[in-house]
Amino acid sequence: MPRAVWVLGFVSLFMDMSSELVHAVLPVYLTSALGLSVLAVGVIEGIAEATASMMKLVSGVVSDRYAARKPLVLLGYGLAALTKPVFPLADGAGGVVAARFVDRVGKGIRGAPRDALVADVTPADLRDAAYGLRQALDTVGAFVGPLLAMGLIVWWAGDLRAVLWAASAPAAIAVALLAVGLNEPPRAAAPAPTRRRWRLSSLRILPPAFWGLVVLAALFAVARLAEAFLVLRAQELSLRLALIPLVMIVMSACYAAAAYPAGLLAARRGRRTLLAAGLVALVGSFGALGAWDHAAALWVGAGLYGLHLGLTQGALSAAVAAAAPASLRATAFGVFHFVTGVFQLGGAAAAGWLWTVQGSASAFALGAGAALAALAAAWRWGNAGECAAR
Repeated sequence: MPRAVWVLGFVSLFMDMSSELVHAVLPVYLTSALGLSVLAVGVIEGIAEATASMMKLVSGVVSDRYAARKPLVLLGYGLAALTKPVFPLADGAGGVVAARFVDRVGKGIRGAPRDALVADVTPADLRDAAYGLRQALDTVGAFVGPLLAMGLIVWWAGDLRAVLWAASAPAAIAVALLAVGLNEPPRAAAPAPTRRRWRLSSLRILPPAFWGLVVLAALFAVARLAEAFLVLRAQELSLRLALIPLVMIVMSACYAAAAYPAGLLAARRGRRTLLAAGLVALVGSFGALGAWDHAAALWVGAGLYGLHLGLTQGALSAAVAAAAPASLRATAFGVFHFVTGVFQLGGAAAAGWLWTVQGSASAFALGAGAALAALAAAWRWGNAGECAAR
């Protein structure tokens, strides 16, 4: 496995440790300390992720035009690190929302160039494993972050503002590791720069299999809702404050455990079966969370949600890399993330509205229904996406 993949994986580990420490307590902080509604949290999360996806489109185009990956990746992680102290410093919802927005801008700037860089440095027969490894390391951080949040909530007697301060340290480590540990491949090994002015018509170069994948991923995005709803469900079921981050820990542990083996399996058996299995897991997750009014539903639902991510996220990234021409690889990732972000915004906003008006069961029913629609589409994908699906 190329050294750059390991470096990017550990950078993701530390940044996700920081981000998920924040995310493990932020929905509760917004609703309890700042008085926002569940609908508002859903809209904030949807806008944040949609913003990240829109920025991925821009950064993908810039990265391909100048054949430069590391500067954009470093800028994106740097912005995310700078926002971490803003969360505890903010004295109202406006400051928290602004920090969340800038944090997602940073995620958007780094996302497409980073994913393209993994493909640039990795042989085609190792890409599924490479994306699975990076996702697994990323998710180890997503596991450690909420675990750290749990310990700090107990240590600081439920002081959420103090807990949020702790997120700054691992974010700084991630930026330092990226700055000194990653060397971008020589220009001769990287895709040739496309310095002509970018036009919308440039997207015509992307093959039909890629656009079929984008449609499929849009359905995935609507179905996935947002991880914040897992935390809000824990709060609704009156789980103790110190135990609420455990929901994200269970989710992340299942995600991390599944991601790398799923990458190895996809390389041997193809991706379509993994995507379908991931959607079945998502339906089971939302079924447990929405229909079972018991604390045990949290652990079943969170575990299946993590399994869904582990089975699908690396496979989708590898499919984009397989379907896109090398000269437009980052642009393809940008388009992919932009479309999925827009649809995730719609799904999160709709789920937040349903939760507010009709209760949490209706919100999870929306996600389960969208997952079943995505499952039908994935199963029919067949020959139309075969070059990207295997």
